[in-house]
Amino acid sequence: MFKHILVPLDGSKLAESAIPYAVYLCKKLNSRITLLHVIEKDAPPEIHGQRHLTTEVESCGYLGEIADKHFDFCKVDRHVHAEEVSKVSSSIVDHSGEMKPDLIILTAHGAGGLRDVIAGSIAQQVIASGNVAVLLIKPEEEAPANPDKFDKILVPLDGEPDHEHALDIAEDISSALGATIHLVRVVPTFSTLSGQHAAVGTLLPGTTEAILDIAEEEACEYLQEKIDHLRKKGIDCSAETRRGEVSDEVVDVADQSKSDCIVLGTHGKAGLGAFWAGSVAPKIVTKTRLPILLVPVRRE
Repeated sequence: MFKHILVPLDGSKLAESAIPYAVYLCKKLNSRITLLHVIEKDAPPEIHGQRHLTTEVESCGYLGEIADKHFDFCKVDRHVHAEEVSKVSSSIVDHSGEMKPDLIILTAHGAGGLRDVIAGSIAQQVIASGNVAVLLIKPEEEAPANPDKFDKILVPLDGEPDHEHALDIAEDISSALGATIHLVRVVPTFSTLSGQHAAVGTLLPGTTEAILDIAEEEACEYLQEKIDHLRKKGIDCSAETRRGEVSDEVVDVADQSKSDCIVLGTHGKAGLGAFWAGSVAPKIVTKTRLPILLVPVRRE
């Protein structure tokens, strides 16, 4: 698990906020690190307030400085894609296919923040392209990222078998880092139903409320099965069922449980409904500053 971590860097301090997480995981998991810089065609002179790296020589020097400063304890590969490209995100996706990392750490930045990352660029393309998990970091603007623990992992589940690969990954992380796992499953309330379900609810309110109550009971049984499975493996875990709007409830659980990371199973579909059924994942990402590990569903 996560034996090869890819860290794309553009030369900015914001992008470098991914480095402490790479250092932490590398030390804990004995991972190999690859630092990547892609030279952008017609690049602006600055990016996020820092000088933009526009030549192969300065890019190689920069990656060398990062490797010497932060990764002197492990094996580090450095790669500069010197041929200028118009779309950096596509180049990162291509390199992930060539380099075969099992984790990519990305810092969300730009005018639109995480929403831009989710809706239009690197994370979505990487997830959609194959089997590489993506750890998204959104640092506080005035405080550098400084992960010193991943003691509690929150795993939202919706009962879909495809998304349970996130739980498999969380198990591996728990075993490697000694972290506890907290599971949550959210069942809508009548007022938070949307689309076709809301229309049906309007026509058949009593029946809909009864169906939602049954769904809550089934969710509790489902989570108990997962808890029993984890405890048999010696993993410290807990679970809860919530009622309400999914993304709001997941973020609230993350805050109340003092989680260090959220692990989400993702579909990687194209378009604005990119990651999870009902576009839940992008909503969660935009509502929290916690690191979020996006895990592609298994493709048979």
